[in-house]
Amino acid sequence: MTDRSLARCGWSSTDPRMIRYHDTEWGVPVHRDRKHFEFLLLDAFQAGLSWAIILRKRDAFRRAFQGFDPEQIARYGARDVGRLLADPGIVRNRLKVEAAITNARRFLEVRDAFGSFDRYVWGFVDGAPIVHRFRTLREIPARSRHSDVLSRDLQRRGFRFVGSVICYAYMQAAGLVNDHVVGCFRHREVQR
Repeated sequence: MTDRSLARCGWSSTDPRMIRYHDTEWGVPVHRDRKHFEFLLLDAFQAGLSWAIILRKRDAFRRAFQGFDPEQIARYGARDVGRLLADPGIVRNRLKVEAAITNARRFLEVRDAFGSFDRYVWGFVDGAPIVHRFRTLREIPARSRHSDVLSRDLQRRGFRFVGSVICYAYMQAAGLVNDHVVGCFRHREVQR
């Protein structure tokens, strides 16, 4: 049960799923590789869609993509692509499905090269979340110089569906950036 009297970022709306995500996950620093991969995969599938749609389908994505296990997904072939494209529970977009498989392979390469994906990605923000002090949602950018650099590096490494806007959404989700507005009760909490 969520407390509707708390001040929140306006995008969390009145949808209990969005409120729960806002209150428990968004902006909380992630340090587990599988969670990083989950957010990368979901943010890529969100391209052109609303986050509310992706959250509604999240459990179906989890089932379809074997708990967001990049090692399993990296082994997917044509039969798996067909299975995913036939799954009505997820976003059935061939380019995004194929990108998820490619990205799993590239994710493992980065993990192996850096010891963990977590170590790699936190290097783009010098190991600590960037804390903004925005007062309104209008102030929050769609991208930043950090997401531009991350996007270019991921693309150079062969990742797909990792433009700067997608990377910024990922950075917000994974807590590399704290974009809770200052009036939101979570702004201070996620810094702890």
